[in-house]
Amino acid sequence: MKKFLFLIVMAIAVVSCKPPEARYPVSQSSGSYIDQSVEKNREMIAQEEDYIKQVMGENTSTEYITSADGFWYYYNNKSLDSLNTETPEFGDIVSFDYSISTIEGEAIYAEGDKPTREYAIDREKLFTGLRQGLKLMKEGETVTFLFPSHKAFGYYGDQERIGSNKPISAKVTLHSIKEEEQSNTETKEQ
Repeated sequence: MKKFLFLIVMAIAVVSCKPPEARYPVSQSSGSYIDQSVEKNREMIAQEEDYIKQVMGENTSTEYITSADGFWYYYNNKSLDSLNTETPEFGDIVSFDYSISTIEGEAIYAEGDKPTREYAIDREKLFTGLRQGLKLMKEGETVTFLFPSHKAFGYYGDQERIGSNKPISAKVTLHSIKEEEQSNTETKEQ
Protein backbone atom coordinates (compact mmCIF):
# COMPACT_ATOMS: atom_id res chain seq x y z
CA MET A 1 0.00 0.00 0.00
CA LYS A 2 2.87 2.31 0.74
CA LYS A 3 4.27 1.66 -2.72
CA PHE A 4 0.90 2.43 -4.30
CA LEU A 5 0.55 5.66 -2.33
CA PHE A 6 4.14 6.60 -3.21
CA LEU A 7 3.42 6.02 -6.95
CA ILE A 8 0.30 8.23 -6.82
CA VAL A 9 2.22 11.05 -5.08
CA MET A 10 5.03 10.78 -7.65
CA ALA A 11 2.54 10.79 -10.57
CA ILE A 12 0.85 13.91 -9.18
CA ALA A 13 4.25 15.58 -8.68
CA VAL A 14 5.33 14.82 -12.27
CA VAL A 15 2.05 16.05 -13.73
CA SER A 16 2.01 19.22 -11.63
CA CYS A 17 5.53 20.23 -12.76
CA LYS A 18 4.34 20.70 -16.32
CA PRO A 19 5.10 24.26 -17.57
CA PRO A 20 2.07 26.51 -18.03
CA GLU A 21 0.54 26.66 -21.50
CA ALA A 22 -0.35 29.94 -23.13
CA ARG A 23 -4.04 30.64 -23.39
CA TYR A 24 -5.11 32.10 -26.71
CA PRO A 25 -8.05 34.47 -27.14
CA VAL A 26 -11.27 33.06 -28.45
CA SER A 27 -11.42 35.70 -31.18
CA GLN A 28 -8.54 37.54 -32.77
CA SER A 29 -8.77 41.07 -34.13
CA SER A 30 -6.84 41.85 -37.27
CA GLY A 31 -6.81 45.61 -36.70
CA SER A 32 -9.43 46.14 -39.38
CA TYR A 33 -11.43 48.48 -37.11
CA ILE A 34 -8.46 50.84 -36.86
CA ASP A 35 -7.91 50.69 -40.61
CA GLN A 36 -11.58 51.50 -41.22
CA SER A 37 -11.44 54.40 -38.75
CA VAL A 38 -8.33 55.86 -40.40
CA GLU A 39 -9.93 55.61 -43.84
CA LYS A 40 -13.16 57.20 -42.59
CA ASN A 41 -11.21 60.13 -41.07
CA ARG A 42 -9.25 60.64 -44.30
CA GLU A 43 -12.50 60.80 -46.27
CA MET A 44 -14.02 63.24 -43.79
CA ILE A 45 -10.96 65.53 -43.93
CA ALA A 46 -10.98 65.44 -47.74
CA GLN A 47 -14.69 66.37 -47.80
CA GLU A 48 -14.13 69.27 -45.38
CA GLU A 49 -11.18 70.57 -47.38
CA ASP A 50 -13.14 70.31 -50.63
CA TYR A 51 -16.00 72.26 -49.05
CA ILE A 52 -13.65 74.96 -47.73
CA LYS A 53 -12.08 75.26 -51.20
CA GLN A 54 -15.56 75.56 -52.72
CA VAL A 55 -16.44 78.41 -50.32
CA MET A 56 -13.12 80.12 -51.10
CA GLY A 57 -13.81 79.74 -54.83
CA GLU A 58 -17.11 81.59 -54.42
CA ASN A 59 -15.32 84.56 -52.83
CA THR A 60 -13.14 85.68 -55.74
CA SER A 61 -12.38 89.13 -54.27
CA THR A 62 -10.28 87.63 -51.44
CA GLU A 63 -6.73 86.37 -51.89
CA TYR A 64 -6.38 83.19 -49.81
CA ILE A 65 -3.02 81.86 -48.68
CA THR A 66 -2.47 78.16 -48.08
CA SER A 67 -0.51 77.41 -44.92
CA ALA A 68 1.99 74.58 -44.69
CA ASP A 69 0.08 73.40 -41.62
CA GLY A 70 -3.12 72.48 -43.47
CA PHE A 71 -5.38 75.54 -43.27
CA TRP A 72 -6.08 78.70 -45.28
CA TYR A 73 -6.04 82.37 -44.35
CA TYR A 74 -6.27 85.92 -45.64
CA TYR A 75 -5.31 89.31 -44.29
CA ASN A 76 -8.04 91.72 -43.19
CA ASN A 77 -5.36 94.16 -42.04
CA LYS A 78 -1.76 93.47 -43.04
CA SER A 79 1.21 95.25 -41.50
CA LEU A 80 2.78 97.48 -44.15
CA ASP A 81 5.59 98.58 -41.83
CA SER A 82 8.79 97.18 -43.35
CA LEU A 83 10.45 97.28 -39.92
CA ASN A 84 7.72 95.11 -38.39
CA THR A 85 9.00 91.66 -39.37
CA GLU A 86 8.80 89.95 -36.00
CA THR A 87 6.47 86.99 -35.55
CA PRO A 88 5.95 85.16 -32.24
CA GLU A 89 8.27 82.32 -31.31
CA PHE A 90 8.23 79.64 -28.62
CA GLY A 91 7.60 81.15 -25.19
CA ASP A 92 6.73 84.67 -26.38
CA ILE A 93 3.64 86.22 -24.77
CA VAL A 94 1.06 87.45 -27.28
CA SER A 95 -2.08 89.46 -26.66
CA PHE A 96 -4.92 88.88 -29.12
CA ASP A 97 -8.66 89.01 -29.74
CA TYR A 98 -10.58 86.56 -31.86
CA SER A 99 -14.03 85.68 -33.05
CA ILE A 100 -15.24 82.36 -34.48
CA SER A 101 -17.81 81.73 -37.17
CA THR A 102 -18.86 78.95 -39.48
CA ILE A 103 -17.09 78.65 -42.82
CA GLU A 104 -20.14 80.32 -44.36
CA GLY A 105 -19.73 83.33 -42.02
CA GLU A 106 -22.44 82.77 -39.38
CA ALA A 107 -21.18 83.97 -35.98
CA ILE A 108 -20.55 81.33 -33.32
CA TYR A 109 -18.56 83.59 -30.96
CA ALA A 110 -18.96 87.18 -32.17
CA GLU A 111 -16.32 89.86 -31.68
CA GLY A 112 -16.35 90.77 -28.00
CA ASP A 113 -17.76 87.40 -26.84
CA LYS A 114 -14.26 86.26 -25.97
CA PRO A 115 -12.09 88.58 -23.85
CA THR A 116 -8.63 89.73 -24.98
CA ARG A 117 -6.34 86.83 -24.28
CA GLU A 118 -2.69 86.61 -23.37
CA TYR A 119 -1.04 83.40 -24.48
CA ALA A 120 2.48 82.00 -24.12
CA ILE A 121 3.28 80.50 -27.53
CA ASP A 122 3.31 76.68 -27.33
CA ARG A 123 3.24 76.69 -23.53
CA GLU A 124 -0.49 76.87 -22.91
CA LYS A 125 -3.57 75.08 -24.15
CA LEU A 126 -5.08 76.49 -27.34
CA PHE A 127 -6.61 74.71 -30.30
CA THR A 128 -4.06 73.61 -32.90
CA GLY A 129 -5.00 75.85 -35.80
CA LEU A 130 -5.03 79.05 -33.76
CA ARG A 131 -1.74 78.12 -32.10
CA GLN A 132 -0.14 77.66 -35.55
CA GLY A 133 -1.88 80.71 -37.04
CA LEU A 134 -0.62 83.10 -34.35
CA LYS A 135 2.96 82.20 -35.32
CA LEU A 136 2.29 83.61 -38.82
CA MET A 137 1.14 87.03 -37.61
CA LYS A 138 2.85 90.32 -36.79
CA GLU A 139 1.77 92.96 -34.28
CA GLY A 140 -1.27 94.94 -35.39
CA GLU A 141 -2.41 92.47 -38.05
CA THR A 142 -5.88 91.02 -38.39
CA VAL A 143 -6.12 87.68 -40.18
CA THR A 144 -9.05 85.39 -40.94
CA PHE A 145 -8.21 81.70 -40.79
CA LEU A 146 -10.23 78.84 -42.28
CA PHE A 147 -9.64 75.67 -40.26
CA PRO A 148 -10.80 72.13 -41.06
CA SER A 149 -12.21 70.44 -37.95
CA HIS A 150 -9.02 68.54 -37.12
CA LYS A 151 -7.19 71.91 -36.83
CA ALA A 152 -10.06 73.41 -34.83
CA PHE A 153 -11.97 71.58 -32.10
CA GLY A 154 -12.07 68.10 -33.68
CA TYR A 155 -14.35 65.30 -32.60
CA TYR A 156 -15.33 66.80 -29.23
CA GLY A 157 -16.10 70.36 -30.32
CA ASP A 158 -15.70 73.03 -27.65
CA GLN A 159 -18.38 71.50 -25.38
CA GLU A 160 -20.48 74.68 -25.78
CA ARG A 161 -21.34 76.13 -29.20
CA ILE A 162 -19.11 74.25 -31.64
CA GLY A 163 -20.23 70.75 -32.48
CA SER A 164 -18.34 67.63 -33.43
CA ASN A 165 -16.15 67.74 -36.55
CA LYS A 166 -17.08 71.29 -37.58
CA PRO A 167 -14.71 73.35 -39.74
CA ILE A 168 -14.56 76.97 -38.58
CA SER A 169 -13.40 80.43 -39.52
CA ALA A 170 -11.51 82.50 -36.92
CA LYS A 171 -10.82 86.23 -37.24
CA VAL A 172 -7.79 87.08 -35.11
CA THR A 173 -6.23 90.45 -34.21
CA LEU A 174 -2.73 90.29 -32.74
CA HIS A 175 -2.19 93.28 -30.44
CA SER A 176 1.28 92.69 -29.05
CA ILE A 177 4.23 90.31 -28.86
CA LYS A 178 6.49 90.28 -25.81
CA GLU A 179 9.64 88.26 -26.24
CA GLU A 180 10.17 85.50 -23.70
CA GLU A 181 13.19 87.20 -22.06
CA GLN A 182 11.39 90.55 -21.91
CA SER A 183 8.30 89.04 -20.29
CA ASN A 184 10.42 87.14 -17.72
CA THR A 185 12.31 90.34 -16.81
CA GLU A 186 9.06 92.30 -16.34
CA THR A 187 7.69 89.55 -14.11
CA LYS A 188 10.78 89.60 -11.88
CA GLU A 189 10.69 93.41 -11.54
CA GLN A 190 7.09 93.37 -10.31
